[in-house]
Amino acid sequence: MNGAPTGPTLPGTPPAADKSTEPAATATDAADQPHRRGIRSFVVRAGRMTVGQARALAELGPRYVLPHDPATTDLVAAATSQARASGQNYAQTVLEIGFGMGSATAHIAALKPDTLFIGCEVHEPGVGALLKLARIHELQNIRILQHDAVEVLRDMVAPGTLHGVHVFFPDPWHKKRHHKRRLIQPPFVRLLAERLAPGGYLHLATDWQPYAEQMLEVLSAEPLLRNTAEGYAPRPAYRPLTKFEQRGLRLGHGVWDLVFERIAT
Repeated sequence: MNGAPTGPTLPGTPPAADKSTEPAATATDAADQPHRRGIRSFVVRAGRMTVGQARALAELGPRYVLPHDPATTDLVAAATSQARASGQNYAQTVLEIGFGMGSATAHIAALKPDTLFIGCEVHEPGVGALLKLARIHELQNIRILQHDAVEVLRDMVAPGTLHGVHVFFPDPWHKKRHHKRRLIQPPFVRLLAERLAPGGYLHLATDWQPYAEQMLEVLSAEPLLRNTAEGYAPRPAYRPLTKFEQRGLRLGHGVWDLVFERIAT
């Protein structure tokens, strides 16, 4: 681990943000200004939470949901320190970006109880769904930030502190005029690579071939990363097949995994 956090110990659930007062995204292209947040790769959609999701968020949120706090400049150290105070010790920390309804996250966390998984997801029903799964499967090794992952990485994650990053099925933004919204762009990949410890891995997956091709091109051009495969990687055993993915495979659709490793410098 990386010692004591330089910011304050992470408290419980933050108060819900008033989205009506949030500034609108600018027209600045994030690919040109990597340290500013301009065009976003996601749209916050209204979603109805189930009773079970809402109950899980209310009851487990204070323990598992962490606030976006730029004063916490080493999220990994702060989160592992918090877990240690509760009697849990983790050898590694993996960040997952956009976990959706959390089924893959819960599956992988159950397989790797010695790893702390920090998930970023902006959609509240997904946060509630993952917390519900954490309760069902008695998972201790999950923490959540309900916030934009780009800002979390930029503001809160110290360089060289993550052992892995998962980005499964990000929005492909199919239309050409929307390609600038795609998450996997050179400045963001550089940010990811800088936050990985040497030997840490970046695992991406998509079911949209043009996006897979862009991902491969962008990751291959990042000098801090090396491909662990010749092109696309076989699906690692820990990543489960989603129901949507299984249906697509039955229909002949492809799925592409990419696994890159942070090189030592």
